[in-house]
Amino acid sequence: MKRFPLPDPGEGLTEAEIVSWLVAVGDEVKVNDPIVEVETSKSLVELPSPWAGRVEAVLVEVGQTVEVGTPIIVIDDDGDDGEGPDQGLEDQPAAAAAAPVVEAPVATSAVETPAAETPVAVTPAVETPATAAPGAASANLVGYGPEAAATARRPRKPGPAMAKPPVRKYARDRGVRLRDVPGTGPGGTITYADVDAWLAAGSRPAEVTPRVEPPVPAVAQVTGPEQEYLAGPPKLSYGRVPVRGVRKATAQAVTKSLFTAPHVTEWLTCDVSATMDLVERLRDAREFSDVRVSPMLMVAKAACLALRTNPELNARWDEEAQEIIYYGDVNLGVAAATPRGLLVPNIKGADQMGLLELARHFGELTRTARDGRTSPADLRGGTFTITNVGVFGVDAGTPILNNGESGILCLGAISRRPWVVGHGSEERIEPRWVTTLAVSFDHRLVDGEGGSKFLADVARLLADPALALLF
Repeated sequence: MKRFPLPDPGEGLTEAEIVSWLVAVGDEVKVNDPIVEVETSKSLVELPSPWAGRVEAVLVEVGQTVEVGTPIIVIDDDGDDGEGPDQGLEDQPAAAAAAPVVEAPVATSAVETPAAETPVAVTPAVETPATAAPGAASANLVGYGPEAAATARRPRKPGPAMAKPPVRKYARDRGVRLRDVPGTGPGGTITYADVDAWLAAGSRPAEVTPRVEPPVPAVAQVTGPEQEYLAGPPKLSYGRVPVRGVRKATAQAVTKSLFTAPHVTEWLTCDVSATMDLVERLRDAREFSDVRVSPMLMVAKAACLALRTNPELNARWDEEAQEIIYYGDVNLGVAAATPRGLLVPNIKGADQMGLLELARHFGELTRTARDGRTSPADLRGGTFTITNVGVFGVDAGTPILNNGESGILCLGAISRRPWVVGHGSEERIEPRWVTTLAVSFDHRLVDGEGGSKFLADVARLLADPALALLF
């Protein structure tokens, strides 16, 4: 018997919430098969199994938050001996002693976490001290070691099939057991088309165990002013929800940023008709046929160019050393509204990329964020951020700096407005594509002059993209 402790899904993380179990007691798993989906303050991660064997016990319920190092599942890697999952655990101490629990190796973390107490088990698990023979625990990182050499044991059933989480949900909603579906994707992965083909062939859907959803937080007893609010005619429902995950991390980050860095915000309304024309031409270009071209992409490129002549907005204030640190590259953060909350993954070295390469990275970054699959590495190391409130029909905003950065650029809604064009006697009013840009900056290291010049440069580039040749 081996207990698998929760590893650190990313550098510095100390806890994670169990979102869903991808296996159940009695299932057979192979090395690197995904067994559980966990949510941290940074990302949604699938954890793979470090061993091949049978699931004997699940120690943590869906919805629970546990510390790194806490055992979450027990796997029997000794083969099927014909006994039920409970036999040899509680009722037969001698058998339990013969099958000691071995702790899985935990991935190295920047934060040392003391051994956590074993939580209350959902299914009885072995509590025998770890007395595994030398070599029983692999020295490789969890889930990424090679499969152990084959030993003499009874043949196992195939482990969980390989499929992306959206495909898993698609199959589960239709009562399809993925291990019955042949995969035609890369490496034998199962695709949407494979599930549809299996259903079209008249195969009978499997009886699947309903997914256990996280418990809904109970509404606290309402007293005092809240009780007075609820008195009288029915009103909107009132309740309390624990602050955790991305919401907790966001709250801490913006509070620290707002009350550490003195924010200044400036606005500029500009004509972006030329940029909108360029977007349409690029959408028809053969080179850009496999990427999404949007006004936000053009803003990203304009910001990277403007930071070349206004480097103080691509810097940070080091309070401890009393120094200003100027970054050599632009790691461009893109604020993304996701079902899990606000995430700001960044594109490393965005200023060194051509428009086509930037478009590919931009599209992949936003898709991954909205699917909840952003890795912790993509959330670290940002130097400047852009955000788009225009997609919500909002004209402008006062964005809060991403913690540790000195500037953030906000794009408002792009709409048709009357605009004065021409000069002198040639002036006339025409309908044009117009937007409002806003930039917030840390006034400790960016003066009003620097912030204004940066904003003006971005507006000039969007009004006349050909000016990019001058930067």
